[in-house]
Amino acid sequence: MRRTVITTPVLAAAAVLLLAGCGGGDGDGGGAEKDTPSAGRSEQPEKDGGDGGEKDGAKGDEVTREVTLEVEGTGKTQIAYVAGSNATEQVTLPWSKTVELSLTPAEQKVGVLVSVLPGTVQDLDGQLKPAPCAIEVDGEQVDDNNDGRDVTGCTHLLK
Repeated sequence: MRRTVITTPVLAAAAVLLLAGCGGGDGDGGGAEKDTPSAGRSEQPEKDGGDGGEKDGAKGDEVTREVTLEVEGTGKTQIAYVAGSNATEQVTLPWSKTVELSLTPAEQKVGVLVSVLPGTVQDLDGQLKPAPCAIEVDGEQVDDNNDGRDVTGCTHLLK
């Protein structure tokens, strides 16, 4: 019982931190390079095509990544996720969600957060633990929560 009381606030706090950290990024000018003054992230690279030639892409355009979020287990649980949009859902396990995310050249440089925060499930001895989760990018697993041992869920900085 005590474990449930401790785990629930920890998961709720982690969800709030994950969701609060997903803002736009226009506000505080994280660098002194040419990306900071541009009002529209995707407009400037298109207008100044020769400026953003740091990436391997010949066009310097957006790159699309396929991201799959997975939560294993049985029964129902609450999950929170960030992958292009953010949401919380009551789901039946096992659960997965696949989205295609297009990254602008600036997002390719600094990264975009994708994450899933699973709710709790019962383990073999009846104790509650976070459900096992994993994140795959283009078919390759990039993070997991060590079969539910990591209470922070699964996160990845997509570039």
